[in-house]
Amino acid sequence: MARDRTGWSGVALDAALALALLAIGLVGTAPAGLNEGVPTGRATYPLVAVAALALAVRRRWPPATLAVVTAAVTAYLVLGYPYGPILLSFLVAVYTVAAYRPVRTAAVAGGAALVAVLAHVLVGTRSPGLLGLMPAAAWVVVPFAIGTTVRLVRENAARTRVDEARRLADAERLRVAREVHDVVGHGLAAIHMQAEIALHLLARKPEQAEAALTAISRTSKEALDELRVTLTVVRRDEAADERAPAPGLAQLPQLRERLAGAGVPVTVEVDGEPRALPVAVDLAAYRVAQEALTNVLRHAGPATATVRIRYAPAEVTVEVTDTGRGAAAGPARTGGFGLAGMRERVTALGGSFAAGPVPGGGFRVSATLPLERVP
Repeated sequence: MARDRTGWSGVALDAALALALLAIGLVGTAPAGLNEGVPTGRATYPLVAVAALALAVRRRWPPATLAVVTAAVTAYLVLGYPYGPILLSFLVAVYTVAAYRPVRTAAVAGGAALVAVLAHVLVGTRSPGLLGLMPAAAWVVVPFAIGTTVRLVRENAARTRVDEARRLADAERLRVAREVHDVVGHGLAAIHMQAEIALHLLARKPEQAEAALTAISRTSKEALDELRVTLTVVRRDEAADERAPAPGLAQLPQLRERLAGAGVPVTVEVDGEPRALPVAVDLAAYRVAQEALTNVLRHAGPATATVRIRYAPAEVTVEVTDTGRGAAAGPARTGGFGLAGMRERVTALGGSFAAGPVPGGGFRVSATLPLERVP
């Protein structure tokens, strides 16, 4: 585990703790001696001061702090002075080593402190005898256990934060990959269809072929602009490109024009009063329409398509229906990454998604997105 990098706030807190324990020791040691019938001596208060003031650097140098405090406390007890506030400094020093150092380092330091502090039980001027071993050991074992628990909790929280950051990064990469798939897939499908039209008309009707080539140029530019906007999230050192708006339902007219230029007439119907949607919902609704129309372009054959947008108080529904081959197009129509990506995008926002052939021919994709995310 990396060393604790205590900032100025931590140093100030440790200094305040040291001064507080010093005040407690200076005030409370004499009364503690009276209660036990043990007078204090000339070395009492210097040892109390050393043990307390050493804690001012406890988090910067935990083992060294414990060594100084242990030496002061051991000398204090061996000289026969009464149990008193000086032990608070010892408990804090043991806790600090356990809380801020690896288990092995803390165990060695704690064990050495335990051996040292038990010396007064055997050789002190007021030795309590073997009956004093258990209480004296508790001065080390209890704060060591608390400090170890605190350190484990802190390390677990740090691991949780790292795992969460990794999960968010993976989710962001997946989101960007999905966006790139939608943008590039739709753009290339439209360009491919327009290129086929241009090649077919080039010899017989060059003026119409020129219109198809113009549509290719426009579609590729729009796709590149949209891709540039999408990729700004992975280029955080650069300002967002403002030449193209963020994709949303407001761009359905441009989408309809691109599909019409590729040979797929698209009708857009709106039910309800259009209004501003949350950014994530607006983007998801647009991507569903875009991907569904791209599938029409790729798999439906000669077809027309209808996009219906229904605005409700708490949700918005996007439905794309076409007159193409439906399930007859096989797995390319009903499977693949397109429908799976749409479903994941919609369900991630708490919405519902359905797709399948329409009785009598054609295919329908429907997505309902709540305007407030469902927990």
